[in-house]
Amino acid sequence: MLIWFVVGAVVAVALVFDSPAMDFRLVVLGAVLPVAEGAVGGPWLLHTLLAGVILLAVVMLVARGRRLVQRRWLGVPIGLMAHLVLDGTWSDTDVFWWPFAGLDALGGSRVPEFGRGATGLLLEVVGLVLGVWAWRRFGLDDQGVRRALRTDGRLTALRRA
Repeated sequence: MLIWFVVGAVVAVALVFDSPAMDFRLVVLGAVLPVAEGAVGGPWLLHTLLAGVILLAVVMLVARGRRLVQRRWLGVPIGLMAHLVLDGTWSDTDVFWWPFAGLDALGGSRVPEFGRGATGLLLEVVGLVLGVWAWRRFGLDDQGVRRALRTDGRLTALRRA
């Protein structure tokens, strides 16, 4: 289940932040990172709010005084937070608020992405439909816009729309 997270995160971040300087490749990276926890036995740190906050703090501290570096790498924690919203992880109090809601909530179960069955397939279809809309909305039929997205991670059509 990747299309829902990739397209959903890009569209949500593009519409909310309206920043052509955002590196959407890093937003995508942050949005799909928690899916990897499915290979290691359930939701772990990447499904918690704490992980997103720590990652945000790390980016801000490591790149302190280098605004462009901060702006670029903020895409990862923003994408991670978008995943938590798109996944509905926020509705699982024990995992989302770990360790504040208890220490034993992580691991040992399936990640939400793989436990949805038909609903997961429906979300992938919604992601495809949203992707078609985003293709048109962000002018991705223009080769220059696609090149900017591929090479710089930027949606240059944000300012034109």
